[in-house]
Amino acid sequence: MGNTANYTTGNYTREALEGLSVDTPDRAAYQKVKENWDGIAKPLDGMGRFEELTAQIGAIQGTEDVDISKKAVIIMCADNGIVEEGISQAGQEVTLAVAREMAGGISSVGKMAAAIGADTIPVDIGINYEGEIAGVLSRKVRNGTRNFRKEPAMTQEEALKAIFTGIEIVEGCKQKGYRMLATGEMGIGNTTTSSAVAAALLNCGADEVTGRGAGLCDGKLLHKKQVISEAIETYQLYGADPLTILETVGGLDIAGLAGVCIGGAIFHIPVVLDGVISMVAGFLAERLAPGTLQYLIPSHKGKEPAVEKMVHGMGIEPVIDGNMALGEGTGAVMMMSLLELAMCVYRGKTSFSDIQIEQYKRF
Repeated sequence: MGNTANYTTGNYTREALEGLSVDTPDRAAYQKVKENWDGIAKPLDGMGRFEELTAQIGAIQGTEDVDISKKAVIIMCADNGIVEEGISQAGQEVTLAVAREMAGGISSVGKMAAAIGADTIPVDIGINYEGEIAGVLSRKVRNGTRNFRKEPAMTQEEALKAIFTGIEIVEGCKQKGYRMLATGEMGIGNTTTSSAVAAALLNCGADEVTGRGAGLCDGKLLHKKQVISEAIETYQLYGADPLTILETVGGLDIAGLAGVCIGGAIFHIPVVLDGVISMVAGFLAERLAPGTLQYLIPSHKGKEPAVEKMVHGMGIEPVIDGNMALGEGTGAVMMMSLLELAMCVYRGKTSFSDIQIEQYKRF
């Protein structure tokens, strides 16, 4: 297990973050899972990417007896001050409304998770609302970020607290026996924050990574790109360190999800990424805690233009190409269902001798 001795609850410092270490997944377990696949009555590599992905999970868990039976999707919910600039079609009240739907299990991700036996863990990490929300885990850092067109979105302390909140939630999941986690989010304006973070991390123009979000018209899309470009220039974010980028133009949901990714690496739990916002969080997590990427599983290619850039930058290959843009963790939950189907074949272990034919050999 990675080094967790460098932080305790409340010790949210840059030094504590930099002190975290990530182990390399168990290569022997990876190889054993691959060998087990070769012994199953099917063509070699017949299950394609799913043989690699289940082997990756085995390496993360340190065993050939891969187990993803107890799983959950962690949904970070937060508001973003940048909505003041008219970069979204909806207002912040929608974040609260959807979080309440998630708590009741009637949101899209709740219905999908229930269908595959996965739990949903909605988290209020920064909703712009004073009270607690029944059924939502209260881990609020602040009531939404600041408008980064006027000032940095967060203080460094707030960004660090959100990251460590994600790590601590994963630690709690580990103690409860969860074997696989997925990432989800909800927050009006978060395609703007994720595009800004992506542009700065990838050192590319805002126009290359910024999309329409929930459906902006051409004029508002142009404005959204201009707001991001202006912020990157104002704060001189090209070449800045990842924590500075996050606290300046990021979101509390992105910070929390980065913590979930790092937590997965520390506590050896595979984390399935959702779409662009989760990918940005995953890339950020790798930059903050090198080695984290080995613990992340991509799910789908979404509509946002940043996805292609993130896929290339992270060196990952999403399985699902469904042109999805729903968010909430829906693509990640869909991916977990496909992994479960693959596991039915792996666990079944129908051998070549069972069907009385000669085993295929590698040359």
